[in-house]
Amino acid sequence: MRKRILIIGLLLVNLPIAFSQGPEITSWIRNTTGATGYGGIESNVQVVQYTTTDVYVSSTCIPYYTIGPWTANPNTPSDQSIVTKLTRNPVQNTGTLTSTPMGNIGVWTNGVVIFNQKDGYYWNNTTSSFSSPGTGTWNRNALVYEGISFDNCLGHPNQQGTYHHHVNPSCLYDATNSSVHSPIIGYAFDGFPIYGAYGFTNVDGTGAIKRMESSYVLSTAISRLNGPPVNSTYPLGNMCEDYVFTQGAGDLDVHNGRFCITPEYPNGIYAYFVTIDANLYPVYPFVIGATYYGTVQAGNTGPQGGNNTIPGSTTVYTGSTSAQLEENWNSTIISTVSPNPTSDFIYIELDPNSINNVKATLLNSKGQIVQTIDFLQPSMKCGIDLSNESKGLYILKLESNGQITNHRVIKK
Repeated sequence: MRKRILIIGLLLVNLPIAFSQGPEITSWIRNTTGATGYGGIESNVQVVQYTTTDVYVSSTCIPYYTIGPWTANPNTPSDQSIVTKLTRNPVQNTGTLTSTPMGNIGVWTNGVVIFNQKDGYYWNNTTSSFSSPGTGTWNRNALVYEGISFDNCLGHPNQQGTYHHHVNPSCLYDATNSSVHSPIIGYAFDGFPIYGAYGFTNVDGTGAIKRMESSYVLSTAISRLNGPPVNSTYPLGNMCEDYVFTQGAGDLDVHNGRFCITPEYPNGIYAYFVTIDANLYPVYPFVIGATYYGTVQAGNTGPQGGNNTIPGSTTVYTGSTSAQLEENWNSTIISTVSPNPTSDFIYIELDPNSINNVKATLLNSKGQIVQTIDFLQPSMKCGIDLSNESKGLYILKLESNGQITNHRVIKK
């Protein structure tokens, strides 16, 4: 499993960016070859379409990597054929906040949906027992009550066959790599991006890379008002409401995000982060808090959220694909780029076994050429000065004899 996670993480780190569209269009793992996953079902995202205002992502909810088995869970994943609609211009909701409901609350970049932190059972104070389906004052923590059924990728199917994650999707990116800013791994239904577990220390994009910490703290209460007793059967942590948002206890706000500079958004964006501890174990509220930060479009709420109709006047995104990315692994341009992130210089070094006469082109986030270097040779180390360049994401393109390798470079 560790080897599979590493490869996926590297693919995301080297992901070429189509600069003419924003990350809400280019971040998806598209399947253009008909590749299949669990049950022979076509995997990942089948098509990405967009207008000036919205993005439409069509997917099966089946990832490209191996999933299952699911202990104590008899359900079987099936093709969900969903269409997720995301606004390209997300805004903060300054009115009554929208709760993250049961069912789909967002979608990962591989087209698999995201569920909230609840398992669908709530404490019925009238009967002094749990009832389902629904929500109440005290709701069961999905990690505690359903975690046994999570597979190695920390997902599982529900009764309708929807494969989903309540917590960090561990096979989607390299959650063990704490040295680089995590990639975008999904989008919430309010249109704001969801990142992996690691970001810049400071919201202005400065400081070391660190694991983002939740600001929810486990209660020390000895009882629950109109809820299950606090005892060995229902210890603290079993209920979602046992976790209390405590301003300043971590890096993130009540929604499990913050406004900050990220590699894909050098001018800043509100971003959610998945939360895990130092041992990579999920930390409450896992992905998104009990409410969204932004305004959620119609059609993206409730158990059937994400089932939208695509209008006739859309543009189909035809940019880079995961299939094209595989060409990088067969490339004989063998290179390292360091330090990355950097505050000044990056150094390109070609392996002694690399092909020669490599051209290096550094592109900024607008797709503009910043610098070029011709005729790089094996065992040669060459520096590029970024001291006077803006903070943010750059793409270093290395090419020779029709072969191309891309590196994502972060100026901090």
